[in-house]
Amino acid sequence: MAVVLDEAVLTDPVRLRAVDRALLSLPGRSTPLDDTARLVARLLHTPMACVTLISEDEELFVGEHAIPHELSLPRRAPLSYSVCKYVVSADRAILSRDMTGETDEVLSRHLLVVEFGIRAFLGVPVRDRDGRPIGSLTVFDHRPRDWTGEETDILTAVADTIRVQDDSAFHTTLLESMEAGVVACDRSGRIVYANRSVREVLGFGPDGPLPPEFETEAYRLLTTPDHRPMSPAESPLLRALNGECVVSEDVLIRRPGHRTQIFDTSAQPILGLTGDALGAVAVAHEVTALRRVERFRNCHIAVQHVLQGARTVSEATPELLRAVTATLGWPAAELYLIDEATGLLQSAGHWDSSGLDPDGFFGHTPVHGQGITGRAWESGRPVWMPDLSLSTDLRTAHERERVEICLRRGVRTALAVPVRDGGTLLGVLTCYAGTQEYEPDLLTVLLDGVAAQVGVFVAQRRAEELSRQLARAQADFVDLVGHELRTPLTSITANAALLAEETSGLDADSRHMVESVARNAGTLQRIADTLLDLAGLDAGHLELDVDEVDLAALLSDAVTEARRTADRLTLVTELPAELRLPGDAERLRQVVDDLLLNAVRYSPPGEPVHVTLRADDAMADLCIADHGIGTPPGEHDRVFDRFFRGSNVRHQGTPGSGLGLSLARAIVLLHGGTIRLCDNRPSGTIVCVRLPLAGPPGV
Repeated sequence: MAVVLDEAVLTDPVRLRAVDRALLSLPGRSTPLDDTARLVARLLHTPMACVTLISEDEELFVGEHAIPHELSLPRRAPLSYSVCKYVVSADRAILSRDMTGETDEVLSRHLLVVEFGIRAFLGVPVRDRDGRPIGSLTVFDHRPRDWTGEETDILTAVADTIRVQDDSAFHTTLLESMEAGVVACDRSGRIVYANRSVREVLGFGPDGPLPPEFETEAYRLLTTPDHRPMSPAESPLLRALNGECVVSEDVLIRRPGHRTQIFDTSAQPILGLTGDALGAVAVAHEVTALRRVERFRNCHIAVQHVLQGARTVSEATPELLRAVTATLGWPAAELYLIDEATGLLQSAGHWDSSGLDPDGFFGHTPVHGQGITGRAWESGRPVWMPDLSLSTDLRTAHERERVEICLRRGVRTALAVPVRDGGTLLGVLTCYAGTQEYEPDLLTVLLDGVAAQVGVFVAQRRAEELSRQLARAQADFVDLVGHELRTPLTSITANAALLAEETSGLDADSRHMVESVARNAGTLQRIADTLLDLAGLDAGHLELDVDEVDLAALLSDAVTEARRTADRLTLVTELPAELRLPGDAERLRQVVDDLLLNAVRYSPPGEPVHVTLRADDAMADLCIADHGIGTPPGEHDRVFDRFFRGSNVRHQGTPGSGLGLSLARAIVLLHGGTIRLCDNRPSGTIVCVRLPLAGPPGV
């Protein structure tokens, strides 16, 4: 079947005015057109049906049954999705038994086929009172369909029942069936029509004439986006009456005892044939959920900004709760955190925009498993109470007391969400509203996002505090070892040395014990000296004795010494004849000795240790590479921490204090250099030290 698109018919001004009259008619029809669409779908055994009007560039859905939401929810679609336009162009019934098999690519590649899998359709015109086609009644099927003449007759008969014999009577049905709110005024500005959606939002019955107080009440409830009362002259409807076309502006409806609703509103004047204003019409689509999502995106940004600038949880809490309550439009919120010492849930702070006396509302200690906050604490899941005054779940004495406090304060709705860091429950975020709230799923998802931000922040701050405590404990330990143990160790070492020199009168066992005391006392003495060195270098109490150092000669001496003291050691060196730089020779020798000792200690006997020294224009590079046991993944940076020893070293039982690399890093950093560790394939470790040829900072 070939179809014809007659632009002259579609753009005919007389036909378009008929469509406009249909959309703007005020009186009503008893049967909603959604019911008409459902009826023909059942009569013809098709899954989908619709009643549509065709404007110059859009298809308007005024009645539908099971049409895909992408088309039916906005109640309008571009003409590229329409087959109704072919019915209007031809002014007769149009059908296709299988659009995918049509030779005309206009049908075989139609968007209804490509995007929604529709295969067959049958459509007949819907006409105005003068018999002019303004739309169609159409049925669709996902399967090929042999439409019969009887089916066409049935569809035509139903379409005739909605033929517009009286424009106003027909098209009130269209307006009443719209989910969007429609309101119209006459040339004097008096509201003469409001459809069912508008009446319900404003709290009026859906049927019958508008009550006398409707106009006054309607304007009383209008609010600007910045929550300022909107005067009648500022309303989109009266602005349109004065000649302005209002496009997509937010209008808030604040009805006492109900949630605030936001409507995306457009309005335009209704012009007569001579161009004079006969009135105005406004159409409003509710966008409360959409705007709330947009505000929460901004809220997450604001919360992140607060958390980035805060040092502590108590400092951040009021501002982040202010951002949350402003986004929700709720008066109050409170953050509770689990105390690490007691395990109790305690208030970390709150925000209150009501200006009311706290009167015991904030700062209470939740009971595990009781009340909104306590139940979220126990279950680890969000808890939503849409109306505290009607809840039958809150029965304990504690819960009844909290409900009474909330109701005295005017709180009707509460939502508590757990604050987590991964799988660890850290606290609960509880928010309070003065009106009944709907959309619990949306609000829960949005508040979960904020709670996740808070959870990460709390965990980070606790980790930082723990790190500070560990650092203080470590510093205290270093101080204890360095100062409290150094004096007795010095005495023990000296006396052990004297005993070791006078062993002629001792038997073999006694001599062995004296040598063991001297050796172990020396080991403890070296650990104490290293700790004191580390503490002094970190605190800046020990300064470098900087002079010109021949690093090549220093390395050569260290390697020679290592060869004398180590058994079966192979040291391979690649050193320049000379490499001079500013530094502390004694401290640099400490670094080299420690690195060589590590390489020798963890290498198999006979395996070579390579020592290389090179330089460029600015830096000297010292690398010591071994083929030993290496360092486990993830521990390359940690080996420079005090007392840390690689897990493979600990498991092998190799002795050591975990201080050598810490001291080496401290010395290298004071020289303005860097030290890093990497793997030596296939096994082993490479330690690389870079030192500036210009000397350490400040020298």
